[in-house]
Amino acid sequence: MARPPRNPNIPMRTGVSPSMVALPAGHWPTVLDFLAERLPVVTRQAWAERIASGQVLQENGQPVVEAQAYASGQRLYYYRSVEDEPELPEHETIVFEDEHLLVADKPHFMPVTPSGKYVQQSLLVRLKRQTGCADLSPIHRIDRETAGLVLLSKQPQDRNAYQALFRDRRVHKTYEAVAARPAGAILPQVHRSRLEEDALFFRMREVAGEPNSETHVRLLREAGEHALYELSPVTGKRHQLRVHMLALGTPIESDQFYPKVLKGPDDAEDFRQPLQLLARSVTFTDPVTGQSRHFTSERNLRIRP
Repeated sequence: MARPPRNPNIPMRTGVSPSMVALPAGHWPTVLDFLAERLPVVTRQAWAERIASGQVLQENGQPVVEAQAYASGQRLYYYRSVEDEPELPEHETIVFEDEHLLVADKPHFMPVTPSGKYVQQSLLVRLKRQTGCADLSPIHRIDRETAGLVLLSKQPQDRNAYQALFRDRRVHKTYEAVAARPAGAILPQVHRSRLEEDALFFRMREVAGEPNSETHVRLLREAGEHALYELSPVTGKRHQLRVHMLALGTPIESDQFYPKVLKGPDDAEDFRQPLQLLARSVTFTDPVTGQSRHFTSERNLRIRP
């Protein structure tokens, strides 16, 4: 589904693009009553404070006023924020930028888009704030725990052409991972399996059936009990590389979800133990300019002997 066009009356603020909510038919006395009931992730008191500080806007860009009567058929805009947002220890770098495309080198622990307890510290918001480009949009995603390259489109009319690169598998991606030395696995190899969501919603698991995921695995070098691997995913299933490495008997170093969950979503991060997985390189032909593109992350993983 195409996203609605951006309302020119509602600007980006501190890198955060406005969220929109349509007002359906209903009998809420005030706008505050509607927001408190329909969007309860934010408390009623917090909504009241946002309205009082001018952070909830009407379609014409004017702030909603305190005790404003509810009227269906309109749209409201607000800016997502999180109290006491954690500060991340490392920041992104911009590897490449032209008028169409931006390529960023993301650190571990940073989400690509606002999620959970991270908004201002997300890659997208940080880059919007830095570049002033309100139309910046990720072409693909990598896990918050994974470091490395992320591609973003700068112009709405280019977005579909860039996303088609990933849909049509016309991007060659390589990752690097640190894990235990191979124990009996014959490398290089191609690992194919069917991945489905686990009972724990944030995990994936291999099940019987027609494969829907494929990863090429190659050993780069060994260092004592550990090794550095190159992983080339053909498909892009969630947690694909982490599950495939687990299936080979070599789970990725410092993985908090595989083979078992070691931390909950609300637990504090241990920034000293990042997942040893890096989106190292991407190669493709730019669908807008026709130029050959190859980008490489300047980050490195930690391999312990």
